[in-house]
Amino acid sequence: MERFQILAQPWWVNLLLLVPALSYLLWRRKGLLLSWRKLVMLALFGASFGYVEAAVVVYLRTAAGAVGHYSSTISELQYSSTVYQQAVSALVQFPQSLRTIEVFREAATMIMLGTVAVLAGARAKERWGSFLWAFAAWDLAYYAGLWAILRWPSSLKDYDVLFLIPVPWVAQVWFPLLVSGLSLLIIVLSRIEKATSTQVHE
Repeated sequence: MERFQILAQPWWVNLLLLVPALSYLLWRRKGLLLSWRKLVMLALFGASFGYVEAAVVVYLRTAAGAVGHYSSTISELQYSSTVYQQAVSALVQFPQSLRTIEVFREAATMIMLGTVAVLAGARAKERWGSFLWAFAAWDLAYYAGLWAILRWPSSLKDYDVLFLIPVPWVAQVWFPLLVSGLSLLIIVLSRIEKATSTQVHE
């Protein structure tokens, strides 16, 4: 049974926990001018993209041997947690060509989320809020998609490789879920504060 691990690796990945708090401090006085309609559209984009990402990772894990076997139905797709944990530990042994492809895929993901955020917000703070919102929806849908297909993660204490840029980020699954959940919460609270203080109704 995995032990609860507080810190992600490398150490600076843990600073991500400050992002929602610092963003809220930035927004709490004037709030965010993001309509519910815009937030719903951003969430739909992020969640849809998160499932696509999960499907890609299923293919990658199958190719890497981290999935027991694949047959004609999703219910018969078996997942080997032990094999995957070994794959996480041995990430540095992955072929450089595959790691390069993954790095560019991750960069493309951030560009897509960033581009949508720029289109959604008129000012810098709304664009940042839109990015965090879409990113959080993407991240939560990614893990939900993996669980729906592979029944992984089996526990919030399972380890995952979060990103490869500029080096591999490794943490237990609870860590990205917490950051994403807090991001959604502070955006909702910031928008509610703004709507209440100005008494603007959509």
